[in-house]
Amino acid sequence: MQEINHSVRGSEAVMDDVAQIMKIRARGERPMAYVHSYGCQQNVADGEKIKGFLEEMGFGFTEDPEEADFILFNTCAVREHAEDRVFGNVGALKNTKRRHPSVIIALCGCMMEQEHVAERIRRSYPYVSLVFGTHVIHRFPELLLETLTSGKRVFSRGDESEDRVIHEGLPIHRDGSVKAWVTVMYGCNNFCSYCIVPYVRGRERSRTPEAVEEEFAALVRAGYKDITLLGQNVNSYGKTLEHPVSFAELLRRLDRIPGDYRIRFMTSHPKDATHELIDTIAQGTHISHHLHLPFQSGNDRILREMNRHYDRAKYLDLIRYAKEKIPDLSLTSDVIVGFPGETYEEFLDTVSLVREVEFTSLFTFIYSPRRGTRAAEMDDPVPAQEKSRWFQELCAAQEEIAAKRCQAAVGTVQRVLVEEEGKQEGMLSGRTDGNVVVDFPGPRELAGSFADVKITAARNWILTGELVSRQQ
Repeated sequence: MQEINHSVRGSEAVMDDVAQIMKIRARGERPMAYVHSYGCQQNVADGEKIKGFLEEMGFGFTEDPEEADFILFNTCAVREHAEDRVFGNVGALKNTKRRHPSVIIALCGCMMEQEHVAERIRRSYPYVSLVFGTHVIHRFPELLLETLTSGKRVFSRGDESEDRVIHEGLPIHRDGSVKAWVTVMYGCNNFCSYCIVPYVRGRERSRTPEAVEEEFAALVRAGYKDITLLGQNVNSYGKTLEHPVSFAELLRRLDRIPGDYRIRFMTSHPKDATHELIDTIAQGTHISHHLHLPFQSGNDRILREMNRHYDRAKYLDLIRYAKEKIPDLSLTSDVIVGFPGETYEEFLDTVSLVREVEFTSLFTFIYSPRRGTRAAEMDDPVPAQEKSRWFQELCAAQEEIAAKRCQAAVGTVQRVLVEEEGKQEGMLSGRTDGNVVVDFPGPRELAGSFADVKITAARNWILTGELVSRQQ
């Protein structure tokens, strides 16, 4: 059974000590922090918690590492490209440390939960002072204090007991005022053969519905309009609670909170997505008609090798039910091209599934081996150049579909959440309920509110339109 820890804001004495030390070390009037999160939305949410601690310890924030007294990279381990970027950027900090010897450089996140990565940092990047994993974010103030006072490099990763613990009450510095993230669960029990996440994020554990509802309601009261529920597999939400609650029931509870807002969520796993979930979306008042449902491959043999626990027919049956219940549903998905042993004929099953479903958009990736996963040990005879050709073929098919879907929106009126000013003067940019970007001319004071926009043109992935009316 999981545990809930409600007293994890960190010792006030510890945070006061850090604040006092950093006030003396700071190059300016107050210590400045540069925090950059790589990867998924869960990493972004973790980064906001770290920034919450930093804010409480007296830090301000900067977008320029050269101005920072504390630099932190919150890392992602899902693909090799993300890891390479981190190592490259950490390498560049050597010169920053030379120019500003007092700066503290820290690394955290999924990469740091891997022993071979932590060892590489220990051996090859001596100017990195603090390294900690995903399980010990709640201990960040004391780890930073140890770094400041011991004169030694600090490395910390969670142990197996952390897989059962939910840490409530962490401070959060949210990066925006319109969109917000709410983590509803942590970890994953699926062990897809290509995925490192269960090894770096631990086993599934869910926050109580009361804790989620309290945070969500506070965001609505604060005026947030687009709130995304996060979990590695939100459809498994509630299974570890003392009194289990389904994810569909959690959605219904949140949907009853009064206000003008949208609920989004990610990520759903097809093996756990149910008709109850689809029905809840269809019947909801605030739940976005957008479903991100990764299928990864359209071929049954590859799905078995991936350890996905569903087949093509089950996935398509769920899609058909969803389209029947929610006619305006926007569907997005993740796809892996070139899984070890995949043939071109098996890849074509993926292309045919994409053409049958007609997704709004896809997140497509060429398979990236992750050390410690079962797939990394599989024979992988197809050369990278051939996989790249497959990748381009899939992207071309999806671009054709997206262009057709966007063109079909021309002439319709869409409810758009205006997120920011556009790249061109006098233009605004926002997203439809289906998560499609819309640019249109309008006054800047519309940012952060809903507006009705008539779509006048489609440009590949982006729609353009004209303002019809503003919604309060």
